[in-house]
This record gives sequence, C-alpha cells and structure tokens, in this order.
Amino acid sequence: MTEKEKHALLPAGLRDVLPDDAAFEADIVERIMAFFGQNGYERVKAPLTEFEDGLLSGAGVALAPQTFRLMDPVSQRMMGVRADITPQIARIARTRLGESPRPLRLSYAGDVLRVRGSQLRPERQILQVGAELIGSGSPLADTEIIILAANAISTIGVDNFSVDLTVPRLVPSIVDQYELSEGAAAEIRAALDRKDPEAVRSVAGPATDILISMLEATGTVDSALDTLKALNLPETAAAERERLEVVVGHLRGASPELQLTLDPAENRGFEYHTGIGFSIFAKGLAGELARGGRYRVEGKSIDEDGERATGVTLYTDTLLGMLPKPAGRKRILVSGTTSRETILRLQEEDWITVSALEISSDLNAEAIRLGCSHILGKTGPEPAKG
Repeated sequence: MTEKEKHALLPAGLRDVLPDDAAFEADIVERIMAFFGQNGYERVKAPLTEFEDGLLSGAGVALAPQTFRLMDPVSQRMMGVRADITPQIARIARTRLGESPRPLRLSYAGDVLRVRGSQLRPERQILQVGAELIGSGSPLADTEIIILAANAISTIGVDNFSVDLTVPRLVPSIVDQYELSEGAAAEIRAALDRKDPEAVRSVAGPATDILISMLEATGTVDSALDTLKALNLPETAAAERERLEVVVGHLRGASPELQLTLDPAENRGFEYHTGIGFSIFAKGLAGELARGGRYRVEGKSIDEDGERATGVTLYTDTLLGMLPKPAGRKRILVSGTTSRETILRLQEEDWITVSALEISSDLNAEAIRLGCSHILGKTGPEPAKG
C-alpha cells in the first residue's frame, strides 16, 4: 500500500462524499426540511456529543451499545457521540422547550455515529433527517407523522413504496400475561425477529399459539388486522390493537392510495418505542426509506411518566440511491479581473462562475481543464472549444 493509499483509507462504515454527491445530498435534505417547515415543524439543532448520563437517559437507554464514548478533557466527565438524534430532541423538548405550548412540532438534520452497522445498513455514519411530534397522545398524531413521512418522500420524487406498521408492545404484554421468564422472553424475541415458528414453539410454552398467530398475521393491513382481531389479547395489547385500527382508519381517509402492511411481531429497531411504529419500504430495496413511531419523553423528575411523542427519521442514503442525479449546472470560466457586477449577473442567470487565477492563462484551455463548458467572451458566454 502506497502512502497516498494509506492516507485515503477510512475505518469500516465511513466514507468521503465527493462534490457532485455532496451537493445532491444537500439539495435533497433542504427540500425535505423545507417540506417539514411548511407543515409546521420547526428546525432545531443538537450538538454532536453530550454528557453520557444525559444522552443515554430516557429513549437513549436503548442506544447505549451503539454509542461511542470519550472523556471530555475540560469537565473530566464522560461524553457520548450521538447514535440517534431523536433522544436529543426529546431532551430539548423537556428542558429548553419545557414551557412551550404542546404539541411541539420539531424537525432536524444531522449526522450520527454508531459503533457498528447492520447487515442491511453497514454504514456507521448516517445522515438523519426527521421530525418529532411531542405532547400528544391522540391517534391523529400517529397518523400525521406517517402521512408527513410519506408525503416528504413523495415530494422529492420517490414513489412506489409501502408503510409497514408494527406494535412493539404486543409481544411484551403477552410475555407478561403468561409470566414467562426473562430468558424465555429473550429467546422468544430473537425467534420472532428471525420469523422462526419452530424456535418460538420450543420456548414459548402456554403462549405458543397466540405468538405463532401473531407471526401468521403479517401481511396486508386488512387481512393482518382481521387475524389480530381474532386473538384473545391481554388488556394492554388489546388497547394497542384498537388504537392501531383507529390509526389505519385515519390513514385510509387521509391517503387512500397509501399501501399499508402490518407485522405485529416486528421489534428490530423499535427498542425504545412504546406504541405504534412503522417503517417505509420501496419495492426491490432491502433497506428502509424511513422509520418512526411512538415513544415517551422522559419526565422532568424520576416520578413522572413523561409525555407522549411520535416521530420519524428518513434515511437519506437510501432515498438518494432511488433518485436520478440531476444534470450538472452550466459552468463558465471568467478571467480573474471580471467585475463583481458581471459575476453576479451571470450567477443570477444560473451560471456557476469559476475565476481563472492566472491573468495570462489561455481561458479556453483552462476552461477545458477545470470542467467548464463556457468561457466569458467579449459579448457574453461562449462555448469552450476542446
């Protein structure tokens, strides 16, 4: 390996984003953020690192295994590099914006860093763009976030996708009802995540039939709901099922064309969610376009249950892969002595202006070398001749 190759080498899961791709990414992010803003979601910005005890509290507890830690040389306290922005938004809501009228509608865009990637998403540095609706327990809040995410994806030109609903609290409530041990619960969770009915049968005991039925309920939302409604669920799970029916009804009314599926046993990626969750998938792609759902913002004191919230994160890397890259804008080379007035006029006409720094240089040759299609001649833009 040469010295140059050594300096270009990056840790697994990290990459450089070069000019065309970086500009494309920035444009898509700003379009999504503008759409969120039009729908009343105000932009906030959280720091890249925080003190560990704050970052990993509340919803952040589930992210502890994915969090890089470092010592702050100033305070001599441990800090964490954020692995997800949602817990930071929850902290802002309960502290800085604790007295603001509810519900809060907040949006964000920023990078997160994770200890390890997944099989479907090997990247460890991920650009998250998202929105959070905090302070409402209404089923209409769940509906709003799902519709907001779907419309944001449509706005940037991605279509032919479906929303996969889940209810992460169903399985734990069944495990509690049958008083299964923590070890059995963990094995059941792993078996359900693998969609392995035989493994469920080997450990679920008296809960086997109902858990297998939940696995079989996966599919289009109407047929899956029919299967789910036939199950004798414990009180907590039955309440979540009823809420799911209400949300599906609202979604049908707001966006009849939206494709809806249901996987009531799914939990991967929903570790801190306390109610209806959802993922958005495009046909032919393994990774999600977006993921979100209901959670609780930690209370101001240890005795408080916290306020209800729901939100969504859009995965821009997956979205960008589905979009055609825009044609490059027109680039024109101007001499280094060109007036600012002329340069501004060209830019208003949608030219990208590049200045030649050597006064005596051959503008035509320099334009070709720098990838400019035109040069500024005496009468205006002229094509560069290769």
